[in-house]
Amino acid sequence: MQLFGTYAYAAETAHEGGDAAISIHLASEQLGTFLGLPITNTLFTTWVAMAALIVVAAVVGMNIRAIPGKLQSVFEALISFSYKYIKDVLGDEKQSKRYYPIIMTIFLFILSINWVAQIPGLESIMYNGHALFHAGTADLNITLSFALIAFVTIEFAGIAAIGIKNYSGKFINFHSPMGFALGLIELISELARLVSFSFRLFGNIFAGKVLLLVVAFFVPFVLPVPLMAFELFVGFIQAFVFAILTLFFIKAATEMPH
Repeated sequence: MQLFGTYAYAAETAHEGGDAAISIHLASEQLGTFLGLPITNTLFTTWVAMAALIVVAAVVGMNIRAIPGKLQSVFEALISFSYKYIKDVLGDEKQSKRYYPIIMTIFLFILSINWVAQIPGLESIMYNGHALFHAGTADLNITLSFALIAFVTIEFAGIAAIGIKNYSGKFINFHSPMGFALGLIELISELARLVSFSFRLFGNIFAGKVLLLVVAFFVPFVLPVPLMAFELFVGFIQAFVFAILTLFFIKAATEMPH
């Protein structure tokens, strides 16, 4: 059973009285079931992106050399740059080593999901009358899953760094009415991250998909090409924003309350 149903978009053209029309609605397509669980095209696309990441990691990992080649040099440069940035933000070597893997996994996973769906012609592949591929981050269930992972990581980071007593003191403060009110506001904002994380990513990707559909319908073969390139950029930015916000919230969670 899914928490919100599966949110994505499905679009189709209809001809009524000779006039073409566009129908857009929030519902992904179910391809089948596995052990009673629904398998949707957004979930399938996510699995494909996951498999692609595993293959790339395996290929790069099995060909590590003391004198790096071009591919290894590119990955080493990316890892070195991103790790240095995370270390500069967190200001602690131990925390950087602990949270770098999950932050980069979030970034790469969201990026691959966004980009897989932009491969031309991929979403035209059909299975049992349904589109086989569709952007996973245009599914609110998947973006909410990412939000839950980020939320749990942030809370764990805060408790691990300053202790459960000090961390809970950010939200539960009975020293003064003002302190209590500020703690309550802080608690609400902390919980609101689940909504902001998931809906920000979902909304941007979904809006881009709808824009591509409308443009392709009215101006085919011309505008969709530059817009697809723009959507690749948007997919990168959304992955970066999600990962960087997780990093900054981890930094805030590990600081002592004032």
